[in-house]
Amino acid sequence: MYSARIVFDRRKVTDEDSTKEGLLEVRVTVERKSYYIGTDVRVLRKHWAGAVVVRPDADALNNRLGIVVRRVNEKVNEFIEARKLIDVAAIKSYVYAGTMVQRVQDELLSWIKKEVPVLNVSDGTRKHYWLLYDRLKEFGELMTWQDLTVENIYRWDSWLRQNVKAQVKRGQDERDASDGTVYNYHKHLKALLNRAVDCGVIDASPYARLHGKFKRGDSENVEYLTEDQMKRMVELRPVPGSQMEKVRDLFVFQMFTGLAYSDAQAFDIKQYHRDGDVWVANGQRIKTGVPYVSVLLPPVIDVLERHGWQVPQMPNQKYNCLLKTMGSVIGIDGLHSHLARHTFATYMLGKGAKVQNVMRMLGHKKIQQTMRYAKVMAKDVQDEFVRVAEGMKL
Repeated sequence: MYSARIVFDRRKVTDEDSTKEGLLEVRVTVERKSYYIGTDVRVLRKHWAGAVVVRPDADALNNRLGIVVRRVNEKVNEFIEARKLIDVAAIKSYVYAGTMVQRVQDELLSWIKKEVPVLNVSDGTRKHYWLLYDRLKEFGELMTWQDLTVENIYRWDSWLRQNVKAQVKRGQDERDASDGTVYNYHKHLKALLNRAVDCGVIDASPYARLHGKFKRGDSENVEYLTEDQMKRMVELRPVPGSQMEKVRDLFVFQMFTGLAYSDAQAFDIKQYHRDGDVWVANGQRIKTGVPYVSVLLPPVIDVLERHGWQVPQMPNQKYNCLLKTMGSVIGIDGLHSHLARHTFATYMLGKGAKVQNVMRMLGHKKIQQTMRYAKVMAKDVQDEFVRVAEGMKL
């Protein structure tokens, strides 16, 4: 049983009043199984009635669609006569061979370059997408839509682990990128490919067959400062007006608000109001748009008062670089801006705050994101029991 017909907007990205054009595709059905061949023709819903209508170029488009359907039928008949499985890639290659629809060699990268500027993301996240673009160019094996295979995604993963190096201190040997770094490359590529599917550019993403294969790493291993280390940071007094004072104050601000770097840099006291003796605000995270609740604790008030109720401004790269220098002075290795947010979460939970409330403070989308801090604290308590037990002499 075989049929081939044109279908409009299979992914339902348009509606009756939409100004967005829907993709026309050839649906090939063989033995109740359907395959889709793109035509590169897009029209408004009001211009489709089983054929393109009410458009000056309607005849030309219908003629092109007829040619595509005829070529699809020719190739499918070959597979049926040879009793072979339908090969959609081979059909597409046959249908568009030698025509202007045939893609250039860097079609995937060209599409990414066109899409990144219009993504609805923060400037910081957009920089990660441009970094992905650069890495894909270096890799050189994911250049066309036909390159998007499961095998090539595995090759991409291996290449990242061998060629992307972590930033290390001067004088140390290079280290391979962490699982988290590699995961982020996969996350951003997967998001772009899902966008390509939604736009009808490709039928499916190879990541759809790799659900859960690439993980962030050990999500239970969350770094944070102990209360003793927090005290050292609070009591540190760099030279007034120096860069180190700005770094210290910015970190303390994050450590007692839980705000991520971008949210901290966008701080505006006008967003807060007095509720009794406290300053409180309901905001939205810049990166995700998720609501959060913020209260200014005494160490934060101290920082703001010394800076005219503003947060010290500093580029993230410079901030993290100076944090590492500061950490070496007070005996804390590996200081980085996001460590302050981790520290806030574990500190609040350690002081008896409910997980649900800490979730609101951090602006997490899902409670599972916050639960990992609770799990870390439970593990720390368990380790204390083990340490005490090992020292017992019964």
